[in-house]
Amino acid sequence: MKVNIVLFEGLTQLDMTGPYEVLANAPGFTVDFVAKTMEPVRCDRGLRFVPTQTIDSAQPCDLLVVPGGPGTDDAIVDPAWVDFTRRQGQGAKYLFGICTGSLLLGAAGLLRGKRASSHWRARELLARFGATPSDERLCVDGNVFTAGGVTSGIDMGLKVVASLCGEDVAKLIQLQIEYDPKPPFPGGTPKTSEPAIVERYLAMSQARFERRSAAVDRAAAAMR
Repeated sequence: MKVNIVLFEGLTQLDMTGPYEVLANAPGFTVDFVAKTMEPVRCDRGLRFVPTQTIDSAQPCDLLVVPGGPGTDDAIVDPAWVDFTRRQGQGAKYLFGICTGSLLLGAAGLLRGKRASSHWRARELLARFGATPSDERLCVDGNVFTAGGVTSGIDMGLKVVASLCGEDVAKLIQLQIEYDPKPPFPGGTPKTSEPAIVERYLAMSQARFERRSAAVDRAAAAMR
């Protein structure tokens, strides 16, 4: 199983490293990290990752993995990233978007008519790409796997492995990485968090939402 993981500037590292930890442990999976150049790619919190392929040298893949993060806003209006994602996605057997990575799949025209999830703050924007937004943490529609916010990439990575390799393989990996999450506080979604916390986050994220909404409008217009 050939896996290509997209690396664009400003991605959220756990969107990528969480699923990678799962997929890299699956038998027969080989993983490449694809960026524009071979220079290290900086994530939104400053960590840098070294690509193994460029968008020009990357081979076709069976599974295309697209993380999200603040850098998604630039990637969805970048013709090079949109074209690469479209080409790779059209040839892949499976698509896997984490958090706002789903928006890049949408900008590439790969989510038309599909149910898809994303980070809850950006989920509604998927409709502008012809997708049906889903509030499922783990959304599967045919060969398209899309996950909610950052940490859901680990969960969906396990679900992808279960679908491709069987549940026993996924359960072994889950045990290997000792994945048994028990958050110290209730919440983590708009429905389960305290209203005051939700309101604070909405206020904190409003400017980014407006920038992202404008970028999505530009990306959607470019599809027509």
